[in-house]
Amino acid sequence: MQLGIPVFTRSAVLCLVVATGLWAGQKPVPAPTSPNSVCLDCHDQGAKLEKSAHNKVACASCHLKHDQYPHPENLPKPACITCHEQPATDYSQSEHAQQMKKGNGAAPECSTCHGNVHELAPALSESFHKSVPETCGMCHDKEAAQFNSSVHGKAVAAGVKDAPVCTDCHGGHKILKPDNPKSTVFSGSVPDTCGRCHGDVRLMSRFGLPLDRITSFNESFHGLALKAGSQSVADCSSCHGFHDILASDNPKSRTNAKNLATTCGACHPGAGSRFVIGSIHEVQGQTAPLPLQYAQFFYILVIPGTIGFMLLHHGGDFVVKTMRMRFQGKMIPLQMLKPEQPRHERMYKWERIQHILLALSFITLAYTGFALHFPDSWWARPTLAWEKAYPVRGVVHRTAGAILVLTSILHVVTLFVSSRLRNHWKEFLPVVGDLREMVEGTLWRLGLRKEKPYQSSHSYIEKIEYWALVWGTIVMAATGVLLWANNWSMKFLPKLWIDFARSVHFYEAVLATLAIFVWHFYSVIFDPDVYPMDPSWLTGYSPRPDDSKKHGH
Repeated sequence: MQLGIPVFTRSAVLCLVVATGLWAGQKPVPAPTSPNSVCLDCHDQGAKLEKSAHNKVACASCHLKHDQYPHPENLPKPACITCHEQPATDYSQSEHAQQMKKGNGAAPECSTCHGNVHELAPALSESFHKSVPETCGMCHDKEAAQFNSSVHGKAVAAGVKDAPVCTDCHGGHKILKPDNPKSTVFSGSVPDTCGRCHGDVRLMSRFGLPLDRITSFNESFHGLALKAGSQSVADCSSCHGFHDILASDNPKSRTNAKNLATTCGACHPGAGSRFVIGSIHEVQGQTAPLPLQYAQFFYILVIPGTIGFMLLHHGGDFVVKTMRMRFQGKMIPLQMLKPEQPRHERMYKWERIQHILLALSFITLAYTGFALHFPDSWWARPTLAWEKAYPVRGVVHRTAGAILVLTSILHVVTLFVSSRLRNHWKEFLPVVGDLREMVEGTLWRLGLRKEKPYQSSHSYIEKIEYWALVWGTIVMAATGVLLWANNWSMKFLPKLWIDFARSVHFYEAVLATLAIFVWHFYSVIFDPDVYPMDPSWLTGYSPRPDDSKKHGH
């Protein structure tokens, strides 16, 4: 016991001090044996240290064997990593460090950028921020000259604290080559890098700049393809430039209205040669061009209305049929395991072939198309795995689209060639009685009609599906061709056609996919009359009851 303090109390205080140091994330620095004033008696660094970022660091913390006099010769310089572990680790992985390892004596080290250790300015200070372009320009003079004349460089020179400098885009210490996937200026990372400023709503509002530039790019084909892994599609810098970014109202800017044809023409030859290209960032909502607003409004009404009716119709059908079987003491029959009596041929051979081609192409189109719009989803990853090396998704998607169109042409040709198929197809032609069947059938399925109404062999259920398929195929083929032949489209049509086609193509795909899942899959799989599947698409024969024969039709 010393000074009246128990041993265990002194131990507890010591543990608390050590723990506090560890919690603060600082390495314990041995207390200096001599104050800085002793060192400054011989070493004239006092004035420099007062203005330095190291003004509160003791000399003895960095300089070894400082208490030996005369000081030993050839002592190693203080290692920055002793206190700055993370920045030093990042630097060791940078292109600068790799060049130094290769023997490039001009490669920068810490002091090259930060200055003398005794007089370096705080990295977060306004003076340091403003000096970054000049510092980088010591080696990268061409890039620095371009930057200084850019909209960013002029803002930095004017003292705008939030204006980006070299390190804001390339990184401070872990500077990597642009072709390195981990680089902040790698093609796939550029939108995120630009988004640090242009995605900040408050910052953009302060400078009066558009608020939607990042979101509108990410929702465009360029943004979606880039996110999916494509390295050949345009990113922000492809249009705006790298270091020489200028305001769009500057006649020399790549994004100036007069220069857009040349900028876009670098990837799309002839773009803008006949019509003014207009807005590049596709705008949604009330600020979008009227055709885009009309398309969006149309599908916002049609998709919920159509799918809602389908769910209501088939949901009621399932309940009515299930309850009927339950009260009759029957389980849901497995119709595929029973021979069809009487045999009812619903699909002929050529129809089954066309149906298989249609099913394969549609499923492939839906999968590869939505993989582009939702690249982060787990189910999209397999088709995007090769996207960085080769655009597999796009090739597969377009191939499936071509098969769908050829299948449609085959369908029309067979109707002209075969009278048997043509007569069968006539059953899909709308007639006045379809409306009555739909009203009575819907009321029965909703429990508002007791007696099951008459239903044609190919009723309004099949007719709605068939003609929706015809409509959807025409729309998807037309918009798909415009998007596929984008160079031709941008050469001979206003860019608005591309934006309109892409919007309609997506919404129509959503409507068609939901309709297949809700309307078609129920009819051929979950309908208790055919569960677990109507085999007519394979065998041609269906277990579905044919009411037309019962009623003498």
